[in-house]
Amino acid sequence: MTQPVLVIRHDGWAEITLNREDKRNAVDRATRTAMAAAFDACRDMKAIVLTGTGASFCAGMDLKERQADVARGDDSGPQEWIAVNMMIRRHPSVFIAAVNGLALGGGSTLINVCDLAIASEKASIGCPEMGFATYPGMAGPAAQLSGITRKRAAWMILTTQRVDGATAERWGMVNECVAHDMLLPRAREVAQMVAQFDAVALAESKQALDRIPAFINDWQQAMDHGQMVNATIRGRSKAQAEGPKRFASGEKNPGQGV
Repeated sequence: MTQPVLVIRHDGWAEITLNREDKRNAVDRATRTAMAAAFDACRDMKAIVLTGTGASFCAGMDLKERQADVARGDDSGPQEWIAVNMMIRRHPSVFIAAVNGLALGGGSTLINVCDLAIASEKASIGCPEMGFATYPGMAGPAAQLSGITRKRAAWMILTTQRVDGATAERWGMVNECVAHDMLLPRAREVAQMVAQFDAVALAESKQALDRIPAFINDWQQAMDHGQMVNATIRGRSKAQAEGPKRFASGEKNPGQGV
């Protein structure tokens, strides 16, 4: 039986692939469980590339399974899917979405909850829920929290029109749009770039990106919070103290001069 999620570990980073090509990588219960297990197993990784097999990144939740679940009185699927997405937000690793193709509903949510995103020129991102007379309960909020403008979020939510990789880059949904055959090489390159840095500094900086401006929008408080983040890093890692010593001796720190 085909595994719904594939995991390949590298030095400091991992690649996690949704593997239900015949279902456009729609997420059923088995896939949610496998994703959660993969995320837990990769907590020692500094970066994680998340992608899909075939022509799809992720077509969202498996609606056929969900319909069957609801028919027998089980409506736990959405909460399970929210929990998987929150694992990404709370995970110490930097998640990099490698959007290889179709990303609908929950697939667009995955893009937005990941910290970084690279899209193929063949990417097609959308929220089809309005066609079911439904507000995209996860993809809608994720689109707005990702920082795109209300007009752009409204276009996706209210018209169901999909956007391509180039548009997603222009809108700020993804960091880059690249030629299809360059997608995974570029995502892997970014993962290797991130993996050279200190794990504690990465994890604390990732959480700070969520706290500011979500909970802190006063400039003084934000600057003070930045100092607290660095104090936390110093308390958990020696890397911050070692960096200036290397610099003073003429040795370059990771990322320096790039």
